[in-house]
Amino acid sequence: MKDQDNFSSGWEVVRGDLLDPSSIDLIVSRLRPEITIHLAAQASIDVAVNAAEMTWRVNFGGTLELASAVARHAPASTFFFTSSAEVYGKSFVNGPADESTLLQPNNAYAASKMAAEYALMQILPAETRLIIARAFNHTGPGQDERFALPSFAAQIARIELGNKEPVIYVGDLVFQRDFLHVSDVVAAYIQLLTASVANNRLLVNVCSGHGHVMRDLLDQLCAMSKSNVSVVLDPARLRPNGLPATIGDPTRLKTLTGWEPKWTINNMLLELLDYWRARTAQRD
Repeated sequence: MKDQDNFSSGWEVVRGDLLDPSSIDLIVSRLRPEITIHLAAQASIDVAVNAAEMTWRVNFGGTLELASAVARHAPASTFFFTSSAEVYGKSFVNGPADESTLLQPNNAYAASKMAAEYALMQILPAETRLIIARAFNHTGPGQDERFALPSFAAQIARIELGNKEPVIYVGDLVFQRDFLHVSDVVAAYIQLLTASVANNRLLVNVCSGHGHVMRDLLDQLCAMSKSNVSVVLDPARLRPNGLPATIGDPTRLKTLTGWEPKWTINNMLLELLDYWRARTAQRD
């Protein structure tokens, strides 16, 4: 976070660098946390294609250092790790993935996340409660334009303001993706943290179980627009080795926690577009 004032009173901001093992060890040894929630990552798959080394350093190396520090200084704590649906990789060609689906990552981001999962399971002692959440696609206000839906929404907002030609540049739109609103994902994380589970090793998909074709999502955003827009394929936005569909099975999550998503796809898209409208008007 940029500013400690963003936190409620009673919280202390302590800054550390996952790529600096000594700083991480110092922080964990001082705080001895009861719960560690590890969300930090190089999260863009597109960036990972051209920055594989840094992706591995952050996603695997940073997780390794944090887990090692927790194992040394807070072994009886809870460690929550956000992994990714990308770890299933090529297995998605066989249909929706549940937690027993074979892991076949096909990019640096996915492979580094899979390796981080294995490191956590082996480095953290048996007394540590480890929760691994394999999150599928999600979006909401604040997600940046490296990701497809914010990119669409931002372009529409600029067109409406007259700051851009009435053309939306896109990558492949035939892919089918399992999307959630970020608020529903956070609610799932909280429910997993508070769930009563006997096993100290918990692995759970966080997903809706429903796929949405990217073209349909873009069409919904365009229908919400105040302007007429055209759609143009941008070769630079095409993703190599893209999977036709990535859909998950949320049965385990729902059985353990009773979780259900609250946000509809339509409301998620409208909120995202309104966020970019406000941000674009403020900046431009």
